[in-house]
Order: sequence, then structure tokens, then C-alpha cells
Amino acid sequence: MLLQEAERRNPGPWAGHSRVAASCAERIADRCPGMDADKAYVLGLLHDIGRRAGVRQLGHVAEGVAYMKALGYDEAARVCLSHSFNTQSVKEYVGKADVTKEEMAAIREGLDSMAYDDYDRLIQLCDAIAGTEGVMDMRARMEDVRRRYGRYPKAKWEANLRLQGYFEEKMGMGLQEALQGLQTQDQAAP
Repeated sequence: MLLQEAERRNPGPWAGHSRVAASCAERIADRCPGMDADKAYVLGLLHDIGRRAGVRQLGHVAEGVAYMKALGYDEAARVCLSHSFNTQSVKEYVGKADVTKEEMAAIREGLDSMAYDDYDRLIQLCDAIAGTEGVMDMRARMEDVRRRYGRYPKAKWEANLRLQGYFEEKMGMGLQEALQGLQTQDQAAP
């Protein structure tokens, strides 16, 4: 319901991306010992919920954290923050820093005080493979982002590849095998 309401407020391809990320997260978590697939699905759905407030880039992180905290969904708020920062550095954000000084300070403080868990890592991975209509090859998705924003930090690129290896080891299978049957998207996201 939260995603549907957010999509009505700010229609766009981000909502499809969120659904794809959720499906990927659910599938991967289901294959990882100790992870809850339902929780992973919900966190995937809500990771970009800050986009409900309108067209913002880094601002969607601040909006998502504030909205989820206001509703009392602290774990979702956490993922709204962590999903964009694989190396826990604001410097790696790809896009415009369209935040106030207060929002930037809150983002930095949140990242500095956080120890990532497997749900943070999982949503980062799923964010890196979720197109708007289906699962994308990670390198193709990163290239798409690089093309749209003019850069993609090497540290973030490498962190995504490490996340893939980490979850493949936890699952005991390759990412493609784990996601087999989910709709794939051969083209880059708009």
C-alpha cells in the first residue's frame, strides 16, 4: 500500500525498479540461511520510498529515512539510507546532492554510526541489478547509471561485484541461477 500511494504521488520508473528489487531480494534471501525472505521483499519495496516526495536524487534518501521513521519503520528507514552507499561514503553517491545542509549532516551521521547487516547488503545488491521491468546484468546496470549521470565510482562498482560474490557464497549458487525465472530486462533502464 505504501508503494502504491507513493507511486500515485510521484509516478515514474522508480516504482517498477522497487518491485524488481523486492522480487530479487526475496528470492536471494530465501536461499540464504538465517535470512527472512518476507522481510527482504518488504525492504526491497521500500528502499526508494523517498521518491514519493517528488523528483529528487540524493534527496530521496533523506525523504525515505524521514518518512519511514515517522511511521515507526526503523528497519525500512535504515535501508532507505544504506542502499545508496555500498562503501558507507557520501562521496560515492551517483547523482545530484540535492539536500539541505541538515539533511546532508543527518545522512553522514547515519552512515558513520551504522554497521551494515546482510539486509543492507542485500538491498544494495538488488538495487544494482534491478531495472524498471526486470533483472539486469549488474555491469549493464552500472554502465547505464554511468551513462545517465556521467560517472560511477570505481569503489562502488567493485563493492557491487563483492556483494554479488558474497551472496553467491551464502546461497551456494550463482546469482543468475538464483534469479532464474524472474523477468529479465535486456535494455538499460530509462
